Amino acid sequence: MTTPDGAAGPLEQRQAQRMAAQLLSGPPADGAAGVAGRLLAIQAQDPRGARLAVRARSRAQTAADVDAALTRDRCVVVTWLNRGTLHLVLAEDYWWLHPLTTPQLRTGNSRRLAQEGVPPEDAERAVAVVRAALAADGPLTRAQLRGQVAAAGVRTEGQAMVHILALASIRGLIVRGPPAGRDQAFVLARDWLGAPPPAMSREAALGELARRYLAGHAPAADRDLAQWAGMGLRDARLGLARCGAVQRADGLAELPVNPQRAAAALPPPRLLGAFDPLLLGWASRDPVVGPHRRIVTVNGLFRPFALVGGRAAATWNIARGQVVLAPFAPLDAEIRAALTTDAADVTRFLGG
Repeated sequence: MTTPDGAAGPLEQRQAQRMAAQLLSGPPADGAAGVAGRLLAIQAQDPRGARLAVRARSRAQTAADVDAALTRDRCVVVTWLNRGTLHLVLAEDYWWLHPLTTPQLRTGNSRRLAQEGVPPEDAERAVAVVRAALAADGPLTRAQLRGQVAAAGVRTEGQAMVHILALASIRGLIVRGPPAGRDQAFVLARDWLGAPPPAMSREAALGELARRYLAGHAPAADRDLAQWAGMGLRDARLGLARCGAVQRADGLAELPVNPQRAAAALPPPRLLGAFDPLLLGWASRDPVVGPHRRIVTVNGLFRPFALVGGRAAATWNIARGQVVLAPFAPLDAEIRAALTTDAADVTRFLGG
C-alpha cells in the first residue's frame, strides 16, 4: 500500500526489502552457489522447484547449470536439514549446518520408523547396509538401496525406506549426489564432499545461522528464524544476539549493515516455482499470498505461482511443454506480456 503522497507504505517497504534480500530484485547471483550463499538453504524436496528458485535469482542459464553445480563442481549439496526437509546448501555450509539442525530430528525419525514397522535393531542393520552399499558401489538410487536393505530382511514398504535414508542422513553418513533421471542418487558424505573442516562450536554456529538467515530474509523476527530453521525461540534469540543483529523501530531484526534497506524495490512480474523460498522464509505467508493461501498452499504442497507487485497473482503449471497461467483476477496487458516473456524463459531454462 502506498501513502497519500505516492510513497511506499511501511508494509510494502518491508516486503521490498525482503525480496531484495531474496535476490528477487537488484543484482542477480552468479548461479546456484551464489543463491545458496545468500539464502543459506533452499528447500529442495521438489527438484524442479529448487532449480527454478535458482533461475529466478541468478544468472544461471539452464537447469543443467544447477545440476552441474551439484555434480561436476560439487559446490552445493542436497540433504535433510532444517525442519527435516530436503534443502540445497553450499557444500561448505553442510558441515556446520548439519550438526546444528539435525539432532532435533532424531526423535521424530525414530517414531516414524516404528510406525512403519522398523524396530531399532532393524534400523541399525539397514543403515549399515546403506553405508556398505554406497562405499562399494555408490552412487545408488533409492530403488537400488531399497533392494539391498530388503535383502537384509528389513521392511522397506510404505515410507520405511525414506525414513531409513533420513536416519543415515541425520547421522551425517549420506547426502544426495548426482541426478538420476527424475530422482537423485545417494552418496557417502565424505566420499562426495571430502574431509570435514574443523568443527564449529554450537554458539558460533547459531550466530552464523542467524547472520546468514538475515542476509537472505531480513527484516525478520526471532520467531521467523526459529520456524525456518526448525529450532526453539531460545536458540534463535541466542543466534541473533551472537551475530549482532539490530532491532528496527517495527520490532524486526536486520544486520547492522543492510544494503537492501535503502534502495529496495518490488521485483518485476515473475514466475516462481514450487516450494519457492519466498513462501518458506517467515512464520506468516500472508504478505505474499493474501486471501489466496488455500490456492497456493494446498495440503502441505506449495504450488508454482506468479509474483506481481510483490504478491501472488496466479498459479501456473506446464502442460504440453507450455506454461499455463491461472490468474486470481484479470491481469492487465502489460503484466500478462511480462509473464508471457518470463514463461518462455522458464521453458527454455528447463530445456523445453
